[in-house]
Amino acid sequence: MLTSTDVTTVVFATTKFREGYDHADVDTFLAQARSAIESWERGVATPLRAADVVNARFQPTKFRQGYDQDQVDDFLDSVVETLRYYESR
Repeated sequence: MLTSTDVTTVVFATTKFREGYDHADVDTFLAQARSAIESWERGVATPLRAADVVNARFQPTKFRQGYDQDQVDDFLDSVVETLRYYESR
């Protein structure tokens, strides 16, 4: 299970010559995920749900730097698992 600090400190490899995810899109979404997990840590439900993370889509990059898609997707799987845990309580 992730903590809000885990979301704040995650670092993804960048891509340059293959498709990646737009940095700004991912960073904005991760800020929302961090805030949601932080709220749950304080015992407060949040509007961001695990289903929202599953359905999140990011602008792909081509010929410019982006985040490694597999790393982002794997991390978001952990965010989903964490939110599902809190939602089930």
